[in-house]
Amino acid sequence: MSDTIATPRSGRTPLVRLALVWGIGGFALTAALAGGMNLAAQGIARHDSRAPVTYDAGKAVIDDRANQVIASGGVIVTQGDLRIQSDRMLVNFTDTGQLEIQRITATGGVAVTRGDERASGDNAIYDFNRRIITMAGNVRLRRGTDTLNGGRLVIDLASGISTVDGTASGSAATPGTPSGQGRVTGTFAVPQRDKN
Repeated sequence: MSDTIATPRSGRTPLVRLALVWGIGGFALTAALAGGMNLAAQGIARHDSRAPVTYDAGKAVIDDRANQVIASGGVIVTQGDLRIQSDRMLVNFTDTGQLEIQRITATGGVAVTRGDERASGDNAIYDFNRRIITMAGNVRLRRGTDTLNGGRLVIDLASGISTVDGTASGSAATPGTPSGQGRVTGTFAVPQRDKN
């Protein structure tokens, strides 16, 4: 099953905690405040959130009274060059003569990809009005060989900034907690120069 649905036209910007510019050869630290990491990337965060949306699923149940579609069976949603995959998606929409997606809630092995950047997690919400994708639970953001791991990832498509928090709720991590529990972890490539 494949179809196209229009998207709304508005946006908002989140608070900035730690900005990283994700450029060629790794990350460059530009600002630090408490609790999380932000990325200004050329990947997912630079996506055109106003492009039409297409979807493909094993099954789709349309509930006109509730203005929602429940899609299951290896669901794939594409918008321009952005791709969202999961086991199940709930799509909320408005119908004023033309269907407009308001929100997609994806669960079960969620992957969001664009170019060489991939974000994965247990679940995700794509809020089309705010132009924000929020992923939670075992979040991993990868671009090339660089990775960031955490509990929650917020991708602001309007500003081009992504925020990674150590905990799924976005609360500040407690200093001294074991590695990977409430912390943001990652690996970054560094320039390799020939010794000769």
